[in-house]
Amino acid sequence: MKTIKPIIIKLDKLVYGGEAMGHLEDGRAVFVPYTLPGEVVRIQLVEERGGYARAELLEVIQAEAERTAPKCKHFFSLTPYSSPVGRGEGVRVCGGCQYQHMPYSGQLKAKTEILSDQLTRIGHIQHPPVHSIIASPESWNYRNQVQFHLDEDGRLGYQAAKSNRVIPISECHLPEGPINSLWPQIEVEAIPDLERLSLRLGANEDLMLILESRSMEPPEMEIEAGISVVHLWPGGMTVLAGSDHLLMEVCGRTFQVSAGSFFQVNTRMAEALVTHLLEILPLPVEMILEVYCGAGLFSTFFAPQCKRLIGIEASQAACEDFMINLDEFDHVELYEAAAEEALPALEVRPDIIVVDPPRAGLDRRVLDAILAMGATTLAYISCDPSTLGRDAARLTAGGYVLKQVIPFDLFPQTYHIESLSLFIK
Repeated sequence: MKTIKPIIIKLDKLVYGGEAMGHLEDGRAVFVPYTLPGEVVRIQLVEERGGYARAELLEVIQAEAERTAPKCKHFFSLTPYSSPVGRGEGVRVCGGCQYQHMPYSGQLKAKTEILSDQLTRIGHIQHPPVHSIIASPESWNYRNQVQFHLDEDGRLGYQAAKSNRVIPISECHLPEGPINSLWPQIEVEAIPDLERLSLRLGANEDLMLILESRSMEPPEMEIEAGISVVHLWPGGMTVLAGSDHLLMEVCGRTFQVSAGSFFQVNTRMAEALVTHLLEILPLPVEMILEVYCGAGLFSTFFAPQCKRLIGIEASQAACEDFMINLDEFDHVELYEAAAEEALPALEVRPDIIVVDPPRAGLDRRVLDAILAMGATTLAYISCDPSTLGRDAARLTAGGYVLKQVIPFDLFPQTYHIESLSLFIK
């Protein structure tokens, strides 16, 4: 049996994904989670590819001064930075957070630098115009929704990093208070078809429990009064208690958000996004096209600023919410379709295009259609700087100039980076 010897390296910088990067003796990059640039660490390789490797952390030999003790017991911990964790199988380490070993100011600095680096390396944009990051007012207990997976015993937990293994948890410091008060009381029997369980907090501290399964047969459970409970399965929904939607409030507006609809999980930062978007766009205009418009969070504020607003959204639940949330406006059109199908067939010349795609970024057919439309202004809301970098390269090659990028920290304690980019034709 081959013995794998531990390796000692010094780490150079943080990279997107929550890891720090160093180099092995043969020059290959190696990525190590739960570490900081400048630290000297003992590691063990767990994955090797041609040009890089991944490792687990065995010991922090020389810690950086800014390293902090994690708040949550489920976050990776070496106390006093010298206990082996055993090939990533630590029983308490969940994959929900990556940055609890950093002070919040350090997290903000790291995310700004990573976003700039991705735009330079992947987007081929030298000196990208990245502004100072907008910090979250709350770095803990900021999430209005949290999604749990279930282990084989029906215990609530999160999936371990880069794994489908569910780590049952007894505490979490990311959800807002009412969610944190409720979820530890939930007891679920181990049901094979039950895949996920979510809690969402609306205005007036209304709560919704969302059960997702592969079967249309709802799981049996006792339901607390005053809480909406919805069962989702492929192709359908059943309301088990209360309502099929919650009301969310952003910038003085109320939004209906159904159980199957996406909504920003950090309400205060959703307000910051809306405010900055309205500030940087050249409003009012004749026509605005919003792609991946969801339940209408941004469109609701665009509608008074144009004579024609077109939304494109694939989710049926989100489209139904959109129609209700923008019912007062008679100059709004909505296409319920995948963006890559709707955009090429849409013969319009909008003044402004706004896109808020999923992590995969813009499909090539979407991007080609956007370039063909020739809008003078494009606002790109991104939740993944690597796909933003890829799409920025395509947009600049197609005649757009990246004028500014504003990062927003919607997800403190994690590596996720939201940003708002402004492209001008």
